[in-house]
Amino acid sequence: MASSTLGRKLVACLLNVSEARRKDLVETVAKAALYSTEGVRREGTTVLNIFNDHDYNRSVITIVASIDSIREAVLSACEEACGLIDMHAHTGVHPCMGAVDLIPIYPLGDEVGVKDCAQEALAVAQGLTERVQGTSAFLFGWVDSPLQRGLAQRRKEMGWFKKTPDLGAIRSDIGPRPQKRYGLTGVGASPYVMNCNVTIDTQDVTMGHSIAAAIRESTPGGLPGVQVLALPHEGTVEIACNVESVKGNPSSPLTDEPWPSFSIDGQPYSHAPASLITARVAELAGRQGVGVKGTALVGFTPHECRGLAEFALSQGIAEFWKEQYRIRM
Repeated sequence: MASSTLGRKLVACLLNVSEARRKDLVETVAKAALYSTEGVRREGTTVLNIFNDHDYNRSVITIVASIDSIREAVLSACEEACGLIDMHAHTGVHPCMGAVDLIPIYPLGDEVGVKDCAQEALAVAQGLTERVQGTSAFLFGWVDSPLQRGLAQRRKEMGWFKKTPDLGAIRSDIGPRPQKRYGLTGVGASPYVMNCNVTIDTQDVTMGHSIAAAIRESTPGGLPGVQVLALPHEGTVEIACNVESVKGNPSSPLTDEPWPSFSIDGQPYSHAPASLITARVAELAGRQGVGVKGTALVGFTPHECRGLAEFALSQGIAEFWKEQYRIRM
């Protein structure tokens, strides 16, 4: 059966929603990606993972479908989320601006090109603002034409990193000025971005900020593709990393091993491995007498995401997040 998924033009959307404390609500959003309002299953679509974080009050839902099916799956989930999440009532330590905070679309193989993903991301942004009146979006990555600004730059321009963003001062790319009820949603397409969070055994957020600054891509000697925040988390500090895929195949600054790689439109990309990020954080924290408590991947590596999606789709498993721990053991 698995062979039937080979050649499928698969893409992933790691949908970020600003709710985690009501897990049943988040599951309702995930199921909206999989089933029509009449309860009919959307063929060729699976939700691989739901990551909830109570302190952040943020969840990441990993939706995988063919490039032809991803739009309706994502828009249906977004409609559900906007109906259930009111940003007037939201609290959490992680920065956010929207009920649906982020809609990134990533190709899962050479079968899907940059242009395809950009077109679908733009259609999702337009569809969201049309279906849910009052929503608005900014664009990043391949869909931000012609500048193709990255997510970190666009978030900074929009005020995402501020404790209380001034929505009234923001000009969205699509839709009206952001309203508090729904906030502002980032929509884009890019090579796959992993989320890798390393917990250090301290409550000293200032120390966390110094470690984050040292490994951030923009710092000399930092890790390529790594964007970082340091946040208080469950009585410790979490070094929360967005690990962007970068062109080429650099070697690790700590080892000579090549980074995990894949290609898009024939162009090679690679990403810093979680083991390297953990080692670097452990080294920097250790200099200050602090240990590392653990590392969590929010979802999967690009290779894992594709492999599990092919398996889930070949077996007809829609709600894979309920099965993954049994299957992966």
